[in-house]
Amino acid sequence: MKTLLVIVGPTASGKTTMAIQAAQILGTEILSCDSRQFYRELAIGVARPSDEELASAPHHFIAHRSVQEPYNVFQYEQEALALLDRLFLHHDTLVAVGGSGLYVDALCQGIALLPDPAPELRERLSRQIRDEGIEPLQRQLQALDPSYYATIDQQNPMRLQRALETILTAGRPLSEILQQEKRPRPFTIVKIGIDTDRAELRQRIDQRVDLMIEQGLLDEVRRLTHLRHLNTLNTVGYKELFAYLDGDSSLADAIAAIKTHTWQYAKKQITWLKRYPEIRWLSRDGLTPALLEALL
Repeated sequence: MKTLLVIVGPTASGKTTMAIQAAQILGTEILSCDSRQFYRELAIGVARPSDEELASAPHHFIAHRSVQEPYNVFQYEQEALALLDRLFLHHDTLVAVGGSGLYVDALCQGIALLPDPAPELRERLSRQIRDEGIEPLQRQLQALDPSYYATIDQQNPMRLQRALETILTAGRPLSEILQQEKRPRPFTIVKIGIDTDRAELRQRIDQRVDLMIEQGLLDEVRRLTHLRHLNTLNTVGYKELFAYLDGDSSLADAIAAIKTHTWQYAKKQITWLKRYPEIRWLSRDGLTPALLEALL
């Protein structure tokens, strides 16, 4: 039986390092489940693996699309499963890694087919975001589906809008739809989670943001200003610096906001992951060849 080793954890917990370590021990390849790292134009702000890290083990679904090309979790599921079929011809075990819970779920058990919303509904919600901000959508989603609301990045207008589109079209909670029976996967799934002390994780996030600024995140954001209307760029690390470039905040305040919003996102990721009893939680340096052999 083929095995997919899935490494999960909150942002800045050390998933990339552990995935590369596992791939090197196993002599195999890595699939990314990080939806922010799919895009060629986004590098520093999404903590894309370095060129050295990418060269240390074969990676897939890293910088493989443009932000201007529409892409969603359903396309990812189909492309990832097709890739797994091909890679399993040459490997008994593959590694998947990522912090995007919805994309990890899509790979491991599939995503229910969601109804297409009416164009009028989509336009109404988009207009509401433009005119009133995201707060009304936050309140509406929390009222209609508190379970799903508790697991997502509540500052992400695209996620809020898509969730409401589905709920209002289907007439039932998105969390209920996503629990529908999915087709079985023809491989065994083993999940490892990186367990990090919260104070340490907060410190790692702050250090990562400082490093991003040193590496040129502000220049990266400047280069993307002409694309800022895309939902993909309305995300942590970019929206705060767009606000700075607009004169709406100081650079120091923008950097502080990135750290705060990233920490809030990390806590949401932890909440999402704690729902899965099958995850084997390890420290960041807890993966060894002997443990891998025992797990697999």
